[in-house]
This record gives sequence, C-alpha cells and structure tokens, in this order.
Amino acid sequence: MPKNKVMLRSFTILAFVSGALLTSCKSSDSPFYEYMPDMYRSAAIEPYVDYGEVRERYDANRANTISAKVPPFGTIPFFGTDMEEVMMMMPYMRRPALGMDLTHNHYGLLLAADAESEYLAAANDVNPIKLTEENAQQVLDFGKYVYVKQCQHCHGEAGDGQGPMVVSGAYSGVPNYKSLMIADGQMFYSIYYGKGLMGAHGHTVTKKEIWSIIHYIKLLQDANYGKFGEQAVEEGSEVEGADTLVVDNAAANPAQ
Repeated sequence: MPKNKVMLRSFTILAFVSGALLTSCKSSDSPFYEYMPDMYRSAAIEPYVDYGEVRERYDANRANTISAKVPPFGTIPFFGTDMEEVMMMMPYMRRPALGMDLTHNHYGLLLAADAESEYLAAANDVNPIKLTEENAQQVLDFGKYVYVKQCQHCHGEAGDGQGPMVVSGAYSGVPNYKSLMIADGQMFYSIYYGKGLMGAHGHTVTKKEIWSIIHYIKLLQDANYGKFGEQAVEEGSEVEGADTLVVDNAAANPAQ
C-alpha cells in the first residue's frame, strides 16, 4: 500500500478514536466543547459578566463577583443641557451625619462633624421643582409613580405608615405623614442618606425623583397641595385621588 494512503488511514483512525474518547468523557447534559469561544467570550472587561470562566480557564475567586466598577468619587453622569435640571442633579452638598458610615453604609464619604448639624441645616434647602398650574399634575403623577415603587411598601398607600412591610411585622416605627412636620430639605436628607431605622435611598432614586416624591408626600398631607383655584377641595376632606389616581407610567416616567 502506498505510503500516503497508509498515513491518511492512520490519521483517520486516530481522529475517530480521539473523537470517541473525548465524546465519551462528556455526560448527556453537557453542551460539549466550545467552538471558537473568542467569538462570544470577550477578552475585554465587560460589566455584569461572570469572570469565573474565561477562555476555558476557571478562577473560583472571580466567580459570581461584580465586574462593574464604581465611577470615581465626585463624578456625575451627563444630564443634558437644561441648566435647571443639571444643577438639581449635581452632587448633594450635605454630608451624612457622624457615624452613618457604620449605621447606613456611607463608607468612603466625608462625614459631618456631629450627628445633627447637617440635618438641621437641610431645613433651609428649597425644593428646586416648582409647582405651577401647568406642571402640577405631571409632577404629582411622577412623584406617586416613584413613591409606589420605592416607598409604599413601608409608608403605606395613604402615607399612614401602614405599608405591607409594617403590617407584616417586619418593620416598625414608620411615621404617619399627617403628623410629620419637617421641612422639604430635611425630607430630602432623610430619603437620600437615611435616618434612624430608615435606610439610605440615594443610590436607588435620583435627586429629581426624591424631590418629586416630596411633592407627592405633601399631597398626602394636604388635599389642597398642588391645587389651583377651583381645583382646591374642601378643607378636611380626603386626599383627592390618593387611592384612585391613575398614572400613565410611560408619560410619568420619562426614562421609559
């Protein structure tokens, strides 16, 4: 038999045996070997990717760890060219109270020198979102939209501190907004950094969303809040629309 044919037959047999051996090592549930992993496993660092296994190399120390990096301290995202909104979204000027690094996970932030000075000073901070007859309903709708998602589970649909988490016994000490007499800026501080048993929410809601929530809280406190002229309801009546206000999520949430 010619030498070339012998070599070809040998390679064919070797390939067949190798394939059989490799296949036999795999279980019936195995996806088998990856073909060209470079095409779908990026060598570059990407956020939200499990880097425990990259290019057939497994590193248990990196498995199930977050790959997204925190932006450098003090940087802010781009918020467009509307200067009113840009200024509203700038880094918060108030500092968390002394000890909040331990109680509310504000590690790495510059803390105030004491426990109350920044909170008391926040009473002078004015809500930058001004209600007018033209924008009031839109702002209040958006405020409710965020409130329902972020606050209602503890503070309750009517703001009475009887949300599902409180009723279940998981949390206690949530105030009734009717008896909460603090300034807008102090509400903002408490939502942003947290206060007492309430956790910080500055990492889950934007500053614009917090100020909008505050407008809605004031509607829960006063049925006439945000009403103009004939829109005002009689004093002492229930909050108009507190339970029945229909919110168009697509219109109320510009991010959607």
